[in-house]
Amino acid sequence: MLTPLRSGKRKLLLVAKHKRKGLHSPDLSPKHSRGMQKAPAKPKKPSSKAPPAKPRYAAVRISQEASWLSFNRRVLEQTRRPDFPLLERLRFLGIWASNMDEFFAARISRAFLETRGSPGYRGLMAEARAQAEEAEARYSEFLRDLEPLGIHVLEPTQLTKAEKQYFGAYLAEKVAPRTDLIPPEAIPELSSGALYFAAGEGLLQHLIRLPESLPRLLAIPGREGGYVRLGALVRMRSDLFLPSRSPLFEFRLVRIAQLERSRTDWDDLPEALEARMDGKVSHLEIEADFPDHWAETLRVALQLEPEEVFRLDPPLDLRLVGTIVAEGPAKERFAPLEVEKPKGFIKDPFTFLDRRDLLLYHPFEDYGMVEAFALAAARDPKVEALRATLYRIGRENGIAEALILAAKAGKNVAVLLEGRARFDELSNLEWSLRFQGAGVQVLPLPDKKVHAKALYVRRGEREYVHLGTGNYNPINGRLYTDLSLFTAEPRLTSDVHSFFSALESNQPPTLHLLRTASAIREVLLEGIRGEAHKKGEILLKFNHLTDPAILEALEEALSAGAKLHLIVRSTLTTLWEGVDSKSLVGRFLEHARVAAFKNRGKWQVWAGSADAMPRNLDGRYELFFPILDPKARRKVRSILERQIADDRNTYILTPAGQTARWGGKHNGQRL
Repeated sequence: MLTPLRSGKRKLLLVAKHKRKGLHSPDLSPKHSRGMQKAPAKPKKPSSKAPPAKPRYAAVRISQEASWLSFNRRVLEQTRRPDFPLLERLRFLGIWASNMDEFFAARISRAFLETRGSPGYRGLMAEARAQAEEAEARYSEFLRDLEPLGIHVLEPTQLTKAEKQYFGAYLAEKVAPRTDLIPPEAIPELSSGALYFAAGEGLLQHLIRLPESLPRLLAIPGREGGYVRLGALVRMRSDLFLPSRSPLFEFRLVRIAQLERSRTDWDDLPEALEARMDGKVSHLEIEADFPDHWAETLRVALQLEPEEVFRLDPPLDLRLVGTIVAEGPAKERFAPLEVEKPKGFIKDPFTFLDRRDLLLYHPFEDYGMVEAFALAAARDPKVEALRATLYRIGRENGIAEALILAAKAGKNVAVLLEGRARFDELSNLEWSLRFQGAGVQVLPLPDKKVHAKALYVRRGEREYVHLGTGNYNPINGRLYTDLSLFTAEPRLTSDVHSFFSALESNQPPTLHLLRTASAIREVLLEGIRGEAHKKGEILLKFNHLTDPAILEALEEALSAGAKLHLIVRSTLTTLWEGVDSKSLVGRFLEHARVAAFKNRGKWQVWAGSADAMPRNLDGRYELFFPILDPKARRKVRSILERQIADDRNTYILTPAGQTARWGGKHNGQRL
């Protein structure tokens, strides 16, 4: 346990309270606008004395799934950006493909379970299919565009005799021994995401599952820039996988991801992972030439509706383009970012923070400062204790290594390592073993998932913290736009101390200035309602804005005359004509969560880990923190204002659709 805080009165951040509420929200592309319905007008109570009701903005409500598909269309459209190098445009094709798998594995789950078969659900499938067909066409276009660079994806028939012999040996030595031959009776048990082949004479007789550990795109030895698909090679030598040579047809499926038994604690997680049973199949892709009667066999066995089956030309998994992006010429990728480093911080971060706060905007300002801060704490003999919340930290992580170093040096170190981070459970389980082996205390998992981003250091009589909007992940820290606040402000550090003490005691945190869980909604509503007047102004930046109470409050603020700016990257479930709603999609993934309220000229600015969604506000321990330092507050407002003015990476979101604004002079994705 951390030692108790010294007594002393905390100063509370005062926020003006008003009764009126307000709302604002982004939009869908025209193809996603199917099924959007206007919200019914609220009935007015007759009253001879009541003043005339203020006009309400006509709202269009959109499902989360449709709004997210609209975002993924924006991702797909980046493949046509005239200002992006060729390989960067190709990279977005791979991002789109990864996103679409996530859609069918996770984001579709509620609609799949509750509205499957409805017109709205079929509209989602139609939009997903339209995107898949466009992505298929873009892949073919990219193959032609890559040829002038000397990059060619060849068919096996284009290989020389020697190359065919080499790949025959490769298949026999590396692929066939790790390939499963599956009878058709096992179709209901097929795994999610793997590439399969179907074969047979008349009836479907054999299924082949390729190992997922092997690359889908292979470089051709001795032919610089030459590649061949693994799937195409397998089709060329079907005799290595079947009793006799036979035509092969590709398919793959996606299941709803489930890991309910992991919602307990670390002791139960290994068994939960071992016993994990993926959910129902939500999506099937088959190649265009797949025999009709076999396709129907698969569809029925997997219990799919016809609209959930897509016919596409191979390759069925476009994530394979990542190989070309990684190995292609550097001149066709973005130039390395010139990252700024704060002067004087890294030499002595604690003396620096004794004088003032430091706010950084990643990746334009060095994320390495976060890792350096943790390492400095680990090495400093005056540091007694460290605490950290870790969510998606990856396989290599400088902060995690610093915590291990601190524990080995005899410091009091504890982490809340979230074992329920979807798709990262196994990686985090590995880290938990490493932590425990080094003497780092791994805290028990509370009932709510911990998504906060906080690093606490106690050094003698002083406390220091880092608070952020992004995961402590070195890869994301250099690709995602996020805010980092380093501070020794006692009102903030004491709350972070209380947050960790509560987690260690398995108690709900009680905070004074910071906000966690549903208290984040309360501070947002308070700020919005305080701006519900003609001179009010609200700036909100989130990845997702779907919380009904917040949207309702924004709508009331609109009706009261407030000026609203929304920057919502992915999911926005209410749209209004004439409201400044936008989504930024560009080189970096927009990830910071920020709320700013004019407060009659004395701006209040908050940032944190939480998106404005019921899941985040009610089911997680997030952290939202005020930016108290005036210089840091001005910096955050400046970032928001530049993004509002952006005309290089912007989509304007309205009830009628989404409109791209590219090629302008104002780039909001820069410092």
